[in-house]
Amino acid sequence: MVAPAVPELTEEVLHEAIDARTDSLASLRELGPPDLVHLIKQPLRSGGKHVSVYHHVTGVDASSSASLAAYINTLAYKEFGPSATTKTLEGTYCCYNAFSRVDMRVHAPFPGSVESFCIDERGEKRKATDELWLETYLCSVLRAYSYADDGTGDTIRKIMGVRRFNPVTNTETEHRFLSAAEHLFFRGWQLGSDSIVQVPNVVSNHLTAGLLRYFHTTGRYTSGINLFEKLRTENVEVASLLSKVLFMGNEEVQGIRILHDALKQSPMDYVMLDTQAEFLLKKAKTAATPEQKDERLRMSLGCADRSTIAAPSEFGTWARLAEVYVTMEDWENALTTLNSCPMFTYQDKDAPIMPEPRDIHLPTLQETRLDEIDSEPESRYSEQVDPSLLNLRAAAYRGTFKHAYSILTEMTAKIGWDQLLKIRSNVFVMEDEYREKQESTSYPKNRNASTDALRGTPDPTINGAASEAGGDEEKEDSESAAQTLAPGNRAEDIERPSSAVDPDEVKKGDDSGSKEDHFSRLNNKRLCERWLDSLFMVLYEDLRVYTIWRTQMAQYRAQSMQYKKSAEEWEILGSLAERLQHVDEAVEAYRACLAQRFSPKALAGILKVFEKTKGSTRDTVAATIRLVTWQYRWYSEFSPELLHTVRMLIEDEGAVKIRSIIQATNLPQNVLDLTHHYAALCATFRSSGTDG
Repeated sequence: MVAPAVPELTEEVLHEAIDARTDSLASLRELGPPDLVHLIKQPLRSGGKHVSVYHHVTGVDASSSASLAAYINTLAYKEFGPSATTKTLEGTYCCYNAFSRVDMRVHAPFPGSVESFCIDERGEKRKATDELWLETYLCSVLRAYSYADDGTGDTIRKIMGVRRFNPVTNTETEHRFLSAAEHLFFRGWQLGSDSIVQVPNVVSNHLTAGLLRYFHTTGRYTSGINLFEKLRTENVEVASLLSKVLFMGNEEVQGIRILHDALKQSPMDYVMLDTQAEFLLKKAKTAATPEQKDERLRMSLGCADRSTIAAPSEFGTWARLAEVYVTMEDWENALTTLNSCPMFTYQDKDAPIMPEPRDIHLPTLQETRLDEIDSEPESRYSEQVDPSLLNLRAAAYRGTFKHAYSILTEMTAKIGWDQLLKIRSNVFVMEDEYREKQESTSYPKNRNASTDALRGTPDPTINGAASEAGGDEEKEDSESAAQTLAPGNRAEDIERPSSAVDPDEVKKGDDSGSKEDHFSRLNNKRLCERWLDSLFMVLYEDLRVYTIWRTQMAQYRAQSMQYKKSAEEWEILGSLAERLQHVDEAVEAYRACLAQRFSPKALAGILKVFEKTKGSTRDTVAATIRLVTWQYRWYSEFSPELLHTVRMLIEDEGAVKIRSIIQATNLPQNVLDLTHHYAALCATFRSSGTDG
């Protein structure tokens, strides 16, 4: 298998990239940035000045200084030959160790002996030990999975010039990876955790997330079961991880037994309770009868409710409880629970902070040449995009806010915007109600109940940034009428969600009972968290744009006219429909985008639908081939999601059939070989379906 091309970013000043990396060490909080490879070159013509170039890489074997020096050698010796214009004088490889918070470095002059050392957060040089190399190796594998692209290209575009390799390519490297993970398992909390976990612990951290993702990607469930069985003897909490791998491998009865026994020993372990709730919720959604569904939901509710008691400050437990209520169609409790979710500022992955390069060289390998892919970058720059599509804030949500928004959109998809607003007014104190109570009390009159945070946060934030729903816009929102967004409404009739109920409804409430009864009901209502109020506004904007699009589409079709949008606009509309859980409309928009130009995001969106609905195998394979090629074009030979897609295709249809479909595709052989490489990985790991 040919290696991806080598991107080169040329420095303005020698060694400035390494200096910038050293300066950033103290600010790193997660697994660290991708590895940095820095080369000093000299033109072969006499008198040429030294030039320094660098690129980033993930997935290289970082178990020793020798393996990193070997990578530098492969780059240096590539330039030998009659066509060479430069020679490499020296190379430096930097790999971050997130356990000990040091940057492991290997310096290899040509010719000369290799030197290995590490730099701590203060910039001081220290000796590299075997224990530090073991930690570095494990961090390197976890980074390769964490920084891998999901097929959409979003991760690839974040950092320029990153080569991505598969860190575990056979059973031998798997053994080394799992051995290192076992050795360092109970220090995993030091690495931090995903953004939806407030406090990292033994079973909720970047190490356990990486292990579970590896087993999910490769299907090596037996290896995972063996690993967690050994670790469970040291700590009962590991039972939650063991049961998750058993569930992945369809060993559900054994998984439930292990959870049951473990909870007897540790009845208030929130991760085990949440794992049970998640399993029962999935079973409820696939129940054969309503009675089975109700019974499983009842059990799931008990587990989820108890997990919130065990970990009241964790977002995941409250989100799971809200999801259970949504499935039970208990909308008021679902909204109340969602309002109780503790929200955290999103902590993005560590990214390299580099000075502006003097020159950028992004070569293309012949093996990745495909006309539809090669034309993608040029056509993107000339496209016009409607500003209203660029300003949809929901597209930027990450972490807890993204998860909470998906729960809100699921409710909207099931009951509609009109009903959601009614439930909102039943659960939360609305502005007119609050004003009415103010008139009979001495409470300060400059407060807005519907946008006042329950915990009294004076300056609420969304994803770490100040809420944009404040100020004049907030005032305008609170004064607008509470109208519905029923199907068929014209876009110009859509009103913003109001913070106040209709005054007539308040009067009706007063007529039906005494004022004391009215205030009693008011006292049972809650104040809406300000972040949730803002989510309603963002949801309104999404629904407004979506309704305009669908209304215009219907009008154009009625007149037998073509509805025209640029490829970028179709891509955004597809993402919008997917976010609002309108699957068919999302596929329609993504297909319209692909009809104009290649888009990895649109193709990945369609592929996701194919996987859920078990769509056409040939269409799935065709989409996978193009995404694999695009990834390889931008120096990534490894995407866990695409490897998982190929593995599931082989599991469903058999390796022989999938290889035949790949080979029968009317594309150049060099392009097909890239996808054959993914299929060969499945055979190496003896995945189900590869025996035939």
